[in-house]
Amino acid sequence: MPDEQAAALYVEKLLAYALEKGLIERMDVIPCRNALLDLLRLPEPYMGREIETDDDLDGIIGALLAYAVSKGIIPDSAVERELFSTRIVGLLMPRASEVVKTFNHIRSTQGVEAATDWFYNLSVASNYVKLSEARQNMTWTTTTEYGPLVITINVAKPEKDPRDIERERDAQSSRYPRCLLCIDNVGFSGNVGHPARQNLRVIPVTLGGEEWYLQYSPYSYYDEHCILVYRGHVPMRITPATFERLLEFVEQYRHYFMGSNADLPIVGGSILSHEHYQGGKYIFPMESAPAERHFSHPSAPQVVVDTIRWPLSVIRLTSADKEALVDVAAMLTELWRGYEDEESSIRPYSEKDGQMIMHNTVTPVARMLPDGEFRLYIVLRNNRTSEEHPWGIFHPHEQLHHIKKENIGLIEVMGLAILPGRLKGELEKIASILTGRQSYDKNQVLEDSILAKHGHWIEELIGKYGTDLTPDEAWEVLKHEVGSKFLQVLLDCGVFKRHANGQKAFARFLLEAGFREVD
Repeated sequence: MPDEQAAALYVEKLLAYALEKGLIERMDVIPCRNALLDLLRLPEPYMGREIETDDDLDGIIGALLAYAVSKGIIPDSAVERELFSTRIVGLLMPRASEVVKTFNHIRSTQGVEAATDWFYNLSVASNYVKLSEARQNMTWTTTTEYGPLVITINVAKPEKDPRDIERERDAQSSRYPRCLLCIDNVGFSGNVGHPARQNLRVIPVTLGGEEWYLQYSPYSYYDEHCILVYRGHVPMRITPATFERLLEFVEQYRHYFMGSNADLPIVGGSILSHEHYQGGKYIFPMESAPAERHFSHPSAPQVVVDTIRWPLSVIRLTSADKEALVDVAAMLTELWRGYEDEESSIRPYSEKDGQMIMHNTVTPVARMLPDGEFRLYIVLRNNRTSEEHPWGIFHPHEQLHHIKKENIGLIEVMGLAILPGRLKGELEKIASILTGRQSYDKNQVLEDSILAKHGHWIEELIGKYGTDLTPDEAWEVLKHEVGSKFLQVLLDCGVFKRHANGQKAFARFLLEAGFREVD
């Protein structure tokens, strides 16, 4: 079959896929076909037999990308392929207003959960949510004294091609869209420094009289991982309005949780420049942690206040009274912003170049319980650094950086580790040492650019387990040990440590805030 007819065949397979997944309707087939033929510079459609439906979108797109590269339509680089693949799918997307109309119709006739099911499936079918890439991630559960922790090695995030890095360096910088979360991303064609978003669609959500937009995360770390984005490009900020919005959202979308990353560097998320929250249909390990101590406040006796058995310092608030819950959360946050405890290394402020730098903040997470009560988790955070811990006193300490160096944000606070993709290959090499397939030589390990960072850990593992494990035993050992490392990461991030003095200091903060301990 000539190249052009082979490519035209894949155009027909793509149209059949789009029809089956509901991206287009029968009347859309001809104009969508013509748009695809034009994009791929094909003179005519496929002339062969009837096409069978093919669910392998990656295979279909891959074939069209190979054709585009072979004909010089696009350069052969990872970024150019990604941009062009999104452009292809973008030609099959319903208009943004049509998506909103369909969502609202399903919501009014079948309920909000059916509406988000439809919207999520649309985002998957359009390859905006990259499930095939997410399935490449390594995931397992580690049992700890604080309950299970979920460990994920994120191998799905694509590496940059050196040729793309060069193009990005040489490209003229643009301030449009201003960031990856701005609403202007909907339909954006992308460039070497900014991903294409022709397949992005959003749903307007009104919170506190303000316009927000619901979308799904391209790299889904858990079920229906969604992002709630503010319409304006304003920085992250935790205020009483934050708690109001989170609770209002979970009241509207009762099957989702919603939380906010902290609003300070080191303890916040990767994008602090744009106000946004993260949610989804997932129950995190932290939510199963039992209560340890119980408190109440005379101004809001209807709010149940608990500390929980968790590596970080978490205050759990529960009440059917949404306004009272917001008041208690706001009071706790305001008091924590200015709280100082030298014995616990907690200082709320420092001075740099004549400016006061804030250090105390919180990571809040909201959920509506099946009985109609609201629950709000307030995780106490502090981003101060020191000479001993230049990356952060309450950040993964340096001896853990061979496993996890990045910020510990909302998702990880709740017990789901997102570890760097490099670990997969590194753990494979360590496993070969533990099984004896690769002989251990300390000097060789220290000279190995991949294994050197793990040198001390490898010695510990050999001392503990030897070098005669079966492959399955080696992987079970490594999974357990990586999980233990992540537990230590979370313990490092706790502002009030888990030992007796740390827990006394935690209770002291609550008592000084006017709370009373109850049985």
